[in-house]
Amino acid sequence: MTGVVTRAMTGARFSFVPVMDHEIHVTEWGDANKPALMMWHGLARNGRDFDELAAALSDQYRVFCPDLIGRGLSSWSDNPEAEYSIEYFTGIASDLMDHFGLDRVAWLGTSLGGLIGMRLAAGPDQDRIASLLLNDVGPEIPASAIDRILAYVGELPVFSRYDEAESWLRTVYQPFGPADDRFWQRMARHSMRRMADGRLTLHYDPRITIEFSASAHEFSSWERWRRIKVPTYLFRGQSSDILTEGIASRMRASGPRPVETLFSECGHAPNLSRPDDIVLVRQVLADLAG
Repeated sequence: MTGVVTRAMTGARFSFVPVMDHEIHVTEWGDANKPALMMWHGLARNGRDFDELAAALSDQYRVFCPDLIGRGLSSWSDNPEAEYSIEYFTGIASDLMDHFGLDRVAWLGTSLGGLIGMRLAAGPDQDRIASLLLNDVGPEIPASAIDRILAYVGELPVFSRYDEAESWLRTVYQPFGPADDRFWQRMARHSMRRMADGRLTLHYDPRITIEFSASAHEFSSWERWRRIKVPTYLFRGQSSDILTEGIASRMRASGPRPVETLFSECGHAPNLSRPDDIVLVRQVLADLAG
């Protein structure tokens, strides 16, 4: 199978790729002859979070924005204890690169997507990662931050109307920082699914929180961090409880020793959708490639 591909007027292409007994929904931007850039979302999010950034960078890159299993339009697991883990997600990422014939990619990962990128960059696929851009995540996740995430991810909210859902998302994801209304409206549209009774809820499998037990060893992986050799860059929200200054300082002094950009108006994690953000990411990619 080669996957089912559809196209949108925006220039994005959408495919369902068969990987490891799952269907992975991938949003793709840009021409096949351009350098590959993978963008991987956070825990309870999906690949459409990157629409503004991916569309802008598609003039220079072939951009891939997958939905992890259990999120967005990708399939859910029948065995979440085994498959909702960073190790399994890394296998999906490697197989996706094989499917699209990608020898090397630049990797931009937000939160969970960054953990997957670090695992790839420190493991057997390290030669396939040309550069690593980490958006508000490091090799250590504080227990207090995990408790906060579990409090809002584990139980799906239910909404009667779309505007209720959008208001909820704007409040809960306020740490994403300033963004225009189009970002929030699109984020809400791609974050919702209808239930059997017609009401709305979030577009992910609530069992994804199993990752915090299945991947507990991944949340303190400084040994792996020290093995990373690829050019690396760090984006951090100033009020983030995931990537604290203490963790970031240790990262800057060890392993690939990344340069950091601090987003003063953000927590976890900067949305990277604003024009100035896009200029920054474009420059970082160019610098790391050079």
